[in-house]
Amino acid sequence: MILYEYPFNERIRTYLRLEHLFRRLGELVPAESPLSHHYALVTIFEIMDVAARADLKADVLRDLDKHKNVFNSYRGNPAIAETVLDQVIGQLEGNFATLNGVAGKAGQALTENEWLMSIRSRAGIPGGTCEFDLPAYYAWQHRPAASRRADLERWSNTLSPLASSIYLLLKLLRDADVPYKVIAVNGQFQQNLPQGRSFQLLRLRIDPKLGLIPEISGNRLMVSVRLMRHDKDDRLHQSSEDAPFELTLCA
Repeated sequence: MILYEYPFNERIRTYLRLEHLFRRLGELVPAESPLSHHYALVTIFEIMDVAARADLKADVLRDLDKHKNVFNSYRGNPAIAETVLDQVIGQLEGNFATLNGVAGKAGQALTENEWLMSIRSRAGIPGGTCEFDLPAYYAWQHRPAASRRADLERWSNTLSPLASSIYLLLKLLRDADVPYKVIAVNGQFQQNLPQGRSFQLLRLRIDPKLGLIPEISGNRLMVSVRLMRHDKDDRLHQSSEDAPFELTLCA
């Protein structure tokens, strides 16, 4: 099954983008080639760009604290395993303390590294990191893989408090609701959302054997899914067939 996710607000959209970048970074850093490590460094710069929003850290801290208060309210409930509850609350408190202890925005410590910032200023220019533009960076790429990896781990560690907090918040959100099966009739599906619940994330799983691609839109009142097919003309065309998929609305 292929999983597609659709955020209902800008905060969750930012969290998903950061998670995507952190996962990419996690795959690139352990690699061996200079090209992989170049794109690992570019990914660090992308994370810094996404995390540059002034209120992002405050949003994450507020969400961690909100979840902690919700889970604390479950204490004494006989249907709740206290040991698991303590573990989750401990994770929330640990992430809150670690992120709150980081000065400024995510990656702010890296902005004081003039060598890194010289690469960052050229990385957005097509071909801007050639050896004649950045000879010191070119020399770094010729160092042993272990040496480059140690540098990348040192730089990315400044972003790890944000990464672990984003991972935890999204896991709790995804685990909050269960999937159910629906049918897109003639390639289309619409559903009114129940009032009184604030949904933040839609998750859609579809069988890749169907060869269909969902186009998702939604707001606080309704969600809509159109199933498209990628044809030989390299364009998307709407499907007219009935097709099943799994839907999860996470509040």
